[in-house]
Amino acid sequence: MSGHSKWSSIKRQKGVTDAKRGTLFTKLGNAVTLAAREGGGDPDMNFKLRLTIEKAKQANMPKDNIDRAIKRGTGEGSDARIEEVVYEGFGPDGVAILIESLTDNKNRTTPVIRGILGKKNGRLGENGSVSWMFERRGVILVQPPQNTQKDEVELELIDIGAEDIKEEPEGFTIYTTPENLEEVKKALEEKNYSVEYASIDPVAKNLLSGSDIKNPEVISTLLEDLENNEEVTNVYSNYES
Repeated sequence: MSGHSKWSSIKRQKGVTDAKRGTLFTKLGNAVTLAAREGGGDPDMNFKLRLTIEKAKQANMPKDNIDRAIKRGTGEGSDARIEEVVYEGFGPDGVAILIESLTDNKNRTTPVIRGILGKKNGRLGENGSVSWMFERRGVILVQPPQNTQKDEVELELIDIGAEDIKEEPEGFTIYTTPENLEEVKKALEEKNYSVEYASIDPVAKNLLSGSDIKNPEVISTLLEDLENNEEVTNVYSNYES
């Protein structure tokens, strides 16, 4: 997985304190709104919306909040116009960072992102300066059924359609083509795998190793600071912690 582990991000979301829960719900609500605006408000017909709703439910976001977010996306409710902005930047030691943001005011958000990067000796880059280092892939985090042997799991995941598999302390990270994500996810659920996360994400083509990084703690803190911003939905990097 590019950057700090998605498993770690999910664990933080599940353990989020009440003080930060409102920020998390704002992020998730904006993502649901955008998905509904792009593909309609019916999750059965809109795979992206279905995925964002699942993420919101995993974070214990109330159904009323989800419904309101869908209505905003389909033209009901709030008049606030949410737009998706992708920032490309660099952290210390040349670490490449992609920052996905949902905001109702890009002129307010951009200086905030620039400031977070600047505090850790990072900077914003031009469009295209970082994105070429990533490719979009289906990413699924799963926990296999209990009492399943590692070798059995890996063979089964390959049969299901996984292109690459990475064993993690918490489970397995599976990579698929974007087109096969929905099919693979469904097959995993039918075989009683617990799907913790499923999305089409930018994945770094090449990762920087520990020997390439002088201050890994600074980079990890920078990535977390970006993630904690209310208008940042996702952070990706070519640094593997």
